[in-house]
Amino acid sequence: MRTRKFRELLVWQDSMALAREVYTLTAEFPQKEKFGLSSQLCRAAVSIPSNIAEGHGRLSDKSFAVFLGNARGSLFELETQLEIAGSLNYVTNGQLQAILAQCEKIARMLNALLNKLREGNG
Repeated sequence: MRTRKFRELLVWQDSMALAREVYTLTAEFPQKEKFGLSSQLCRAAVSIPSNIAEGHGRLSDKSFAVFLGNARGSLFELETQLEIAGSLNYVTNGQLQAILAQCEKIARMLNALLNKLREGNG
């Protein structure tokens, strides 16, 4: 099941693209949000591929699954923060819907990978 390199995982690649998108998006936020919502969004976005990579480096599928769960939690945190940014009109509805669609895709990929790990250990 395992690939030798976490960089080969499509979910890692897509979550890296999402993190870059979040950084681009938050660059347009008001200056007063630099250490507030903008920072929170960036940290949550970075946490997703970071957890995937760290979990992949662990010695067992069980440990990997724990880190994938952490990545999933960070993804949901990010979605919540994006909704807040939308409600504050820091992003347009179009921007919000596009990035939430990326989040949904990554959530499906994480769920599929978690299911595959569970099947392998079942």
